[in-house]
Amino acid sequence: MSDANVARAGAQPNAAAPPAGEARLQVRALGKHFGAVQALSDVDLDLPAGQVTALCGDNGAGKTVLTKCIAGIFQADQGQILWEGKPVHIRSPRDAAHLGIETVYQDLALADNLDIVQNMFLARERLRGGLLDEDAMERDAAETLASLRVTTVRSIRQPVGSLSGGQRQSVAVAKAVMWNSKLVLLDEPTAALGVVQTKMVLDLVRRLRDRGLAVMVISHNLNDVFEVADRIAVLYLGRMVIQDAASAFDRQRVVQYMTSGGTNGSG
Repeated sequence: MSDANVARAGAQPNAAAPPAGEARLQVRALGKHFGAVQALSDVDLDLPAGQVTALCGDNGAGKTVLTKCIAGIFQADQGQILWEGKPVHIRSPRDAAHLGIETVYQDLALADNLDIVQNMFLARERLRGGLLDEDAMERDAAETLASLRVTTVRSIRQPVGSLSGGQRQSVAVAKAVMWNSKLVLLDEPTAALGVVQTKMVLDLVRRLRDRGLAVMVISHNLNDVFEVADRIAVLYLGRMVIQDAASAFDRQRVVQYMTSGGTNGSG
């Protein structure tokens, strides 16, 4: 079986999923370099089902590179990724999507001139008789938003450009989870949001967890991290210096690991 087919095999709807708390995705000894620059070195990471894992680290720690390796944008130079216990090669975002991995980047990748439904089905439009099945797409978009309790938008046919920051983030997350997702990666989901909008997004993250999804949140905001995270993993200069239950940390300890790698490399 080819690597791409191995990846696709993990997305079959009857594939056995791990119980909540068991690793949906595991990264083992992952390494990635760009020329002479070693961006990641021997990185291990577990992303359990039904839990929120916060990935922390200073600028340049390797958070974005690790996320893009999981998402299929970058291919690691060494190491292994296991999906529900089985080795996989994720060589493109399409491979990641076949597994059930969706990523919401900081820029959200939404088209301001299109409405909510059009954005949620962008490049995945449903057809009926060779034409767009607008009724089916509108119905499924509405059901997904309702299931996530996204109730603040006036109409699912309003342009995304008219939405607030929190509403836009909610649409981007809903777009990610409506495709039978099992793991959602969120890159700085509360950046540049106000207090009310931040609460809206953090509530949405909790709902993803409550639905049994594995969630990884990249965030510099430790208040947000301790608000929603079940686990915390810290990268320092391309190495995973610790990962543990959030209850094992306080803010000072996380900052210590982010800025100096901590007192040791355990975890």
